Amino acid sequence: MVRSHAGRRAFVSFNVFFLFCLTILSIALLVPMDSAGQIVASYSLIMLIHISAREATHFHRYRHYFRLFALLVGLALTVRYLLWRGFYTLGTADIVSLIAMWMLFLAEIYAGITHIISCLVNASPLTRPDKTLAEFPSESLPTVDVLVPSYNEPQDIIEVTLRAARQMHYPTDKLRVYLLDDGGTLQKRTQDNELAAQEAIHRAKALKKLCRRVGVGYISRDKNERAKAGNVNHALGETHGDLVVILDADHVPTADFLNYTVPWMLSNPKTFLVQTPHFMANPDPVERNYFSAFTRMPSENDMFYGTIQRGLDFWNASFFCGSAAVLRRSHLDQVEGLSGQSVTEDAETAFDLHAMGYESVYVNRPMVSGLAPETLDAFIQQRMRWAQGMTQILLLKKPHNAQGLSWFQRFGYLSSILFWLFPFARIVFLFMPLAYLVFGLQIYRASLIEIIAFTLPHVIATYQLSTLLFGRTRWPLVSELYEILQCVFTFRALLKVFRNRTAPSFVVTPKGESLEKSFISPLSGVFYGLIAFTLAGTAAGLEKLVSDALTRELTVVVLFWNVFNLILLVSVLGVLIERRQVREQSRLPASDEVTLQGEDGRAWVGQVNDMSLGGARIRLQAKWQQLPEHVSLIGWSASARKNVVLPCKLLFYDPSTGIVRFRFIRESDKVWDDIIGYTMGDSRRWQSFQRRRMRPVSYWYGFRHVLNVSFRPVLLHSWMQLKRMWGQEKAVKE
Repeated sequence: MVRSHAGRRAFVSFNVFFLFCLTILSIALLVPMDSAGQIVASYSLIMLIHISAREATHFHRYRHYFRLFALLVGLALTVRYLLWRGFYTLGTADIVSLIAMWMLFLAEIYAGITHIISCLVNASPLTRPDKTLAEFPSESLPTVDVLVPSYNEPQDIIEVTLRAARQMHYPTDKLRVYLLDDGGTLQKRTQDNELAAQEAIHRAKALKKLCRRVGVGYISRDKNERAKAGNVNHALGETHGDLVVILDADHVPTADFLNYTVPWMLSNPKTFLVQTPHFMANPDPVERNYFSAFTRMPSENDMFYGTIQRGLDFWNASFFCGSAAVLRRSHLDQVEGLSGQSVTEDAETAFDLHAMGYESVYVNRPMVSGLAPETLDAFIQQRMRWAQGMTQILLLKKPHNAQGLSWFQRFGYLSSILFWLFPFARIVFLFMPLAYLVFGLQIYRASLIEIIAFTLPHVIATYQLSTLLFGRTRWPLVSELYEILQCVFTFRALLKVFRNRTAPSFVVTPKGESLEKSFISPLSGVFYGLIAFTLAGTAAGLEKLVSDALTRELTVVVLFWNVFNLILLVSVLGVLIERRQVREQSRLPASDEVTLQGEDGRAWVGQVNDMSLGGARIRLQAKWQQLPEHVSLIGWSASARKNVVLPCKLLFYDPSTGIVRFRFIRESDKVWDDIIGYTMGDSRRWQSFQRRRMRPVSYWYGFRHVLNVSFRPVLLHSWMQLKRMWGQEKAVKE
């Protein structure tokens, strides 16, 4: 009763504080001020945001109040800026300038709306306590079907996922694993292309043999209809488990996946989904080619799964992400399986079930490791599909007016959907400075003092709130880099959806690729052109700065804007050099205490520094030892719940440091299972890795970091292009 009373009192006081702040700031928005007064008020509020945001990061009873206050003040500055823009800066006699001016204003409105909704959605990210199967008697546990859809993934990737799924901790009589082979369907095996048909026949035979060896079921179908959604829905008709786990073919679960997810299904019969993060075990092209900081910097996924999904979960709006999730079969049956109107069937299915009043749960524990696209082309292809699918949901489902969704669920879906319209705004922000500097269009009617009073505080407050919400899961300027990299290609993909909302088709993202040599991405031409335009704009701006004294103040501002765009575009060049990558598995940091043992019984104690499915690197406690070529690694396996013995072959040994590198030897299926369980089966290892790289950095550190890694790629591009042209010329002469 005391707890209940204290909880109600805290809830009431928080809401009273919220209404008080909202009232004060609403009045402040309407108070007329000249530029000088606006400067004093705005920068005073920026200081308050800074102080409040800092206090919000400390653990004390009032941190949520400080967080709320910072958000409301920052959003007030954004709203006041947009009101000022709309009422005072849009007039011009030139029709072409007026069009450009309104294009820029609409892009700013879009950015402002997405920023406001994002702040609302992520105002209070939910952190759920752990629930485990130990709380429930084993006889009460539901049956579980694990479905692994596959289309064209390599067999070795599929095998690892199937073996790991078989090792999940759950009563064996209640767990079934199935491979859903859409690459070996009857349609594929009997197609007119004889070579492709033979490949499909060979694939189906090989995967059936694999499934028998591993001890899982094999399911295929006659026709490849509705892509992944159709594949899963066909399997739902062939299986009967109470719960359904969906894993992409490259998504390897840890042994405790069901231990931390199934209890949430048992706690609430209205729960249709328990989603977990997609932990990427390898860097995407940006992380590998540009930053080379995969183990030190938060990945793109960390921002979504580490913050946004938790924010959505607070409002019962976290959604299905296609894999690493548990779904309730009875609820799926009510919507006839996975939805298939869009190419993002996962989010669409969650949307439909949320609209029926069912609930979702997000468990922020990385328990499934997958593969990010290795090449820039595959990365762009994946993002284009996501953008098209979310836009299809916007056009087909109309979440802003969807029946059955609460208003906060509507905001949650709108936040995720509207983000993918960023190419329209990003392209406007890239080209508008050129419209002013090169073509002389009036895109922004304001004096320098007004820009300092209204525009600059809005920009600063936006970055302050972004740091408050996402500081630990996204470094400054990284989002801008990702957007510029994608905007041109995703823009064309979105236009296709707006012309015909049912036109996009599902495309499987290539995974597990290796790059034999470094090369310049074929997508580079677009960015060469953008850099050339921006450089021309900079030259024109400098000339305008000297020759036109009347517009000098605005020219300085737009010139800085254009140079900022140029820095980001030059930064993209680093991503466009596809760097050589021949290692089949990425090695991830580890800190396990292990023992190496020789055939003669001698043993050496050490600590693992990093490991992969292929091998590991350890540091021995004792130096200057004589090691045999073949040893056994003895270490604790969370999957097997015991020490395992893994045969290894020595590849490198430095007696002076004690560093040893070796590869695992797959002597048998049993050893292969132990290797997979030891290296991939412990979610605590993924948690430790994520905590290691989730660290906030200042805006200036992020900006310096971008500058530091941006200039060398310019030289590399020049050298590689000259080398390519020289080779072509030499070939022509020969």
